[in-house]
Amino acid sequence: MSKPSVPASAPTREWWADAVVYQIYPRSFADGNGDGMGDLRGVLDRLPYLERLGVDAIWLSPFYKSPQADGGYDVADYRQVDPLFGALEDFDAMLQEAHRRGLKVIVDLVPNHTSDEHDWFRAALSAPPGSPERDRYIFRPGQDEVPGSGDGNRAPNNWKSIFGGAAWTRVTEADGSAGEWYLHLFDTKQPDLNWENQEVRDEMRSVLRFWLDRGVDGFRVDVAHGMVKEQGLPDWDGVAAMVEGTSEVPREPAPPGDAPGAHTDAEEPHRAVSPVYPPSPFFDQDGVHEIYRDWHRVLSEYGSDRMMVAEAWVEPAERLALYVRQDEMQQAFNFDFLMAGWDAERMAEAVDASLKAAEGVGAPCTWVLSNHDTVRHSTRFGLTDPTTFPKGIAGDDEQPDTALGLARARAATMVELALPGSAYLYQGEELGLPEHTTLPAGARQDPTFFRTQGAETGRDGCRVPLPWAADKPGYGFADSFQGEPAAPWLPQPAEFGPLAADQQDGEEGSTLELYRAALTFRSARHLGTGSLAWAEVNAPDSGLLAFHNRDVLVLANMGFASAPIPEGYSVALSSGPEPVAEWELMHEVPVDCAVYLVRN
Repeated sequence: MSKPSVPASAPTREWWADAVVYQIYPRSFADGNGDGMGDLRGVLDRLPYLERLGVDAIWLSPFYKSPQADGGYDVADYRQVDPLFGALEDFDAMLQEAHRRGLKVIVDLVPNHTSDEHDWFRAALSAPPGSPERDRYIFRPGQDEVPGSGDGNRAPNNWKSIFGGAAWTRVTEADGSAGEWYLHLFDTKQPDLNWENQEVRDEMRSVLRFWLDRGVDGFRVDVAHGMVKEQGLPDWDGVAAMVEGTSEVPREPAPPGDAPGAHTDAEEPHRAVSPVYPPSPFFDQDGVHEIYRDWHRVLSEYGSDRMMVAEAWVEPAERLALYVRQDEMQQAFNFDFLMAGWDAERMAEAVDASLKAAEGVGAPCTWVLSNHDTVRHSTRFGLTDPTTFPKGIAGDDEQPDTALGLARARAATMVELALPGSAYLYQGEELGLPEHTTLPAGARQDPTFFRTQGAETGRDGCRVPLPWAADKPGYGFADSFQGEPAAPWLPQPAEFGPLAADQQDGEEGSTLELYRAALTFRSARHLGTGSLAWAEVNAPDSGLLAFHNRDVLVLANMGFASAPIPEGYSVALSSGPEPVAEWELMHEVPVDCAVYLVRN
């Protein structure tokens, strides 16, 4: 049965409304100095590749000064580049060259927490309870094990860390006594900021201006739904251990240490559940919207073409849409679409709900299938249940059908790129890279792996350095470095060799060439600014997804039998390996395949 048509959002001329944004995880993209770690020089060297790919913008995960306890999402200085990635001059050179090539640049902003090595937190540890220094963070006295005893041995409430274990750590006061507790929704080395404090708000506003003054085009806001906590910080009897997946991996393979002056909490293992939250006292509080209205005014000082995109795991779609009202952010990641999996009904429902919610606030939709926090969709779609959402895959877990997963991933990407709005691609998906599912425990660096004692595999598998040249050390990860490069910071699987960029460049039917063709088609047909109408042949309950956008008919066969091509149409592009010319003899779309059709 065909689903009802849903109109696209109101047309807008701003670049971000229909942009295709390529996410760069800097430590794994390209190594410019041969030390085994990706860097800003590596990004600069590969800008011609991205320009040729056909994307409109790049988004850089954090490159700020950081002890790298969580891969840079533990920021020690928001205005400095970490030496691992270069210097401010390297960022400026990369930004200038990206702009020269017509690429916009979005940078990550991490406002929910800092590093425990940030000057503010060091000052807080040295200051007494009730001091202005501590008020920048969320410090609280503990609860007594025996009421009235004054020992404060229990945490202030029962909140759990997203990375496993308790969300509170007790500090040692200057006099050596056991003192207050501080909140860290993520790792112990990521203390949460207190957004009730005006100094915090002023500082983050200043950080925005620092990077806007340098010329960045926008910000991806990490944990955008998490800065404001419910008054009183009440206990919460909801899901005790959710993995929302917003932060990064540490550089050192050892488990992250405790904060200076902190006692060690017993870390409790937990099993991850789907990152969809029931109402909680620490996520999606209404107070976050006041922050974004304030930030919107800051960006407006720089013209109408600066943008913010929210990383907010929020449901239902109507709640997510609140983040993109006209006076708040410009975009929010559409995780409903990402989590729909390889299933026509689930995907159609996600598209319907997303377009309807976005239309209600006059905003464009965003579409995404993979990022640095999720198992790559080429691997997820090759599992027995292609709608599952595992939190990492280890060698003793079910291993995917790699060929099946890639075929489905290519088809899903064609659906994504044909939808109206903006699309986000994760580095390496254009090469069809699979998740590294057999990383040894000794190589893992994600703090979730350590904080759960390995009960949760973590996100290392999707963060493995990219292969650029099949016959070079590290598959060319440091291809531009003159000399003998160090081994990449995470080991690469053998299957990366045949998928290296130099093996796919110009190779008909390769995933790289499919992405280039689909991006060219999308741009030429202006699909990003088009609208969606479900086709008469749309039958999600039978596994067929079919919709019109402008003069293009998109068919994606997620069922178990071939689907006929409607009369009067010919294939302009297919996710399958067959050349377009061969489709003249074919009248059906095979399973696990998507096509763009145009009228004869």
